[in-house]
Amino acid sequence: MASDGTRTFLLFLAVLNLSNLVAGSYPTTLRDNYYQTSCPTAEAVVKKVLTDHFNGVQFGLIAATGIIRLAFHDCHVDGCDASVLLDGPNTEKKAEHNGFLQPTSLDLIDKAKAKLEKVCPGVVSCADIIAYAARDSVVAAGGGSFKVEGGRKDGRVSIASHAQSQLPTGDMTVDALTANFKSKGLTRDQMVILSGSHTFAAGHCHNLVKRLYNFRGTGKTDPSIPPAFAAQLKSFCPKKTFNDTIIFSLDQVDPLSFESGYYKALQQHLGVFTSDQSLYDDTRTRPLVNQLTSNPLFQKKFGDAMRAMGRVGVKTGSNGEIRKNCRHVNPKAY
Repeated sequence: MASDGTRTFLLFLAVLNLSNLVAGSYPTTLRDNYYQTSCPTAEAVVKKVLTDHFNGVQFGLIAATGIIRLAFHDCHVDGCDASVLLDGPNTEKKAEHNGFLQPTSLDLIDKAKAKLEKVCPGVVSCADIIAYAARDSVVAAGGGSFKVEGGRKDGRVSIASHAQSQLPTGDMTVDALTANFKSKGLTRDQMVILSGSHTFAAGHCHNLVKRLYNFRGTGKTDPSIPPAFAAQLKSFCPKKTFNDTIIFSLDQVDPLSFESGYYKALQQHLGVFTSDQSLYDDTRTRPLVNQLTSNPLFQKKFGDAMRAMGRVGVKTGSNGEIRKNCRHVNPKAY
């Protein structure tokens, strides 16, 4: 007859085996090549959808900036769960901070999902599609490639006020940015590195008008902006009559490729937003900004930081689902 110790050990093994069965259906960890067995062409399908668009229309790479931004705006609000894609009257898409999400970028995610549902129905999450698409967009824009982990589930909740309160803004200081990223489990260095995505990004007057005309409530222009640069920005965004359909590059050195020009611009005091320029003006983050002017180093560190961001608030198991349509949660089964 088995001893108490033996029975306890056998019970432990039984629980462990059950846990492994559950883990097989609902992965609790992300990993590279996640769909190698369940959907071997998953990453290739996403890449082809994007490449066909980038090569097929004039200025096709504009959508790449939107997809990179989409990945950040998803992960930074309640985790990387594709909640930013959900339609509805009070979803994250309706938040003011998400007012400039590119329709084309959203459509490309939809297109990739539709193709994957034909190849591997119910297997690849929308959250993973965003992550793969962001990597492919960086590469298409001239940046370095990096491995992307898979295994995220899609969330079922999307709330506009969460996006409004959790996304960083263009007038933040280093302290505010650091606290914001820390709340997501990301370090100050990772904040500086991920800000480098602005090397291939555009800004709108809506986010700049305070810095140009009412900096820190003074009713004046931020005195740290070089006069000639301030005049240039004001020509884009005239006081009271600015046109928010106008976009301008956040990298004033080399805006047409994904490289380290953003940090070189900061050294020249050509950061467009306060949140950008503060990274160089603050002595705590300036050394890293100076290091990241090396393009090879920036590309390596950016890939590492994107992998870290891709683990933020991931939904697994019964906490999420694999949506059939990225814009809607799956119908409840009764």
